[in-house]
Amino acid sequence: MANDLALIKQQTADIVANRVRECQESGELNLPENYSAENAVKQAWLVLQETVDKDYKPALSVCTRGSIANALLDMIVQALNPMKKQCYFIVYGKKLTCQRSYFGNMAIAKRVDPTIKEIIAEVVYAGDTFEYDLDRGKKTITKHSQKLANVDGTKIAAAYCVLLDADGNVMNTEIMTMEEIKKAWSQSKMKPITEKGSIRVGSTHDKFTAEMAKKTVINRACKVVINSSDDSDLLIQTIRKADELNAEEELKEEIDENANQEVIDIQPEPATDQEAAPDQENENDEWTGDGEPPTEEEMAEAEQQATGTDGPGF
Repeated sequence: MANDLALIKQQTADIVANRVRECQESGELNLPENYSAENAVKQAWLVLQETVDKDYKPALSVCTRGSIANALLDMIVQALNPMKKQCYFIVYGKKLTCQRSYFGNMAIAKRVDPTIKEIIAEVVYAGDTFEYDLDRGKKTITKHSQKLANVDGTKIAAAYCVLLDADGNVMNTEIMTMEEIKKAWSQSKMKPITEKGSIRVGSTHDKFTAEMAKKTVINRACKVVINSSDDSDLLIQTIRKADELNAEEELKEEIDENANQEVIDIQPEPATDQEAAPDQENENDEWTGDGEPPTEEEMAEAEQQATGTDGPGF
């Protein structure tokens, strides 16, 4: 097994690290000064050795070498750090993908727009005084006062995120009602929302509703910045390509999971006293996620990213 891991590392992580080093030296790739691609690859390799697919098979033995290399390359170009929970690795079939967490979205937004210095999110509870103005499509919160007695995770009315510059000026504001937040959560494969539209009891979204609501609105605010950036930037090209392919892979998997499940109405013959009753499937079984399941906190916004090529390259 050790020999196999060494070979996989040589064919993926080592190749990517060398390629990134060459591109940096030639000026093709510019990374933040405080970001070490070499250290990020080493950290990612440790994470990958613990990553499994939905059948709990090791990702490194299931995924193609090209997809592993591309996932690492995506991580580096976006300057994400797996140990800081800015990204995690998810398996779709035989493809490994690198997906940003909300920490990653915050880091990317600040990198895309260096004038962003602070990203703040708050929750609005029932009973709070909350007011905002709308001027030519731009929202500005004019008042939010809150009493301690109002703080109740079961009575959240909305959440908002504000992007500030170095002088404390508001650059952008995103506001989401609780219904909008729950609709976003309903897209998650962790299934935190029931078919009736309520938060699943016992889920992370149920236990830490306020924090999850903040993370959801942060993701939306950051994506406005990311999606409005110039396509000429290599970082943005990588992000767009990753988002598109990840969405495609997730759709393929969903189709595969639901294929050939048409119900055929056949009346079963009555069982005799000697016949044992058939085993019943557990109706509460839920999808646990591809790869070593990330926490639900990291899955709040299920926006998927992976590159569209089958080998490392820019």
